[in-house]
Amino acid sequence: MGARLQGWLRLPAPERRQFLLVLCSLPMMSSLLSMRGYSGTLRLIEHTSRHACIRNATADDVQSAERLAQLTTLAGAHGPLSTNCLPQALLVYWQLRRKGLAPELRLGGRREQGRFDAHAWVELDGKALGQTALVHAPFLKRDRA
Repeated sequence: MGARLQGWLRLPAPERRQFLLVLCSLPMMSSLLSMRGYSGTLRLIEHTSRHACIRNATADDVQSAERLAQLTTLAGAHGPLSTNCLPQALLVYWQLRRKGLAPELRLGGRREQGRFDAHAWVELDGKALGQTALVHAPFLKRDRA
């Protein structure tokens, strides 16, 4: 049995389901970005995940969101379609908004060896989800109308 399959089987059943959902959703998010661009995809995500009542995140919500971000990173790296941080962050952002939470989608950059490097991530209650060491400086927050 392959190492990836063994790793997947070691996950608790709810995380296996969540991983499969993420694995299937990342290609959709990448396709949306290709077809609609960043702004169009973000508008669609925010429209389809609008909640009448936004709730404060509990410690369990933050822990669950952290695990979602980790599983999304794994799926993006090891799934049938390799994805970068932007579709991964958009997917996590969408999932958390659907739960009635108020995540922040963050975009940032850094200079490394004279080259510009961009990164996308999600924050919940001020915690950068799925980031071991965040080395990118966030861009200014966008205004919401």
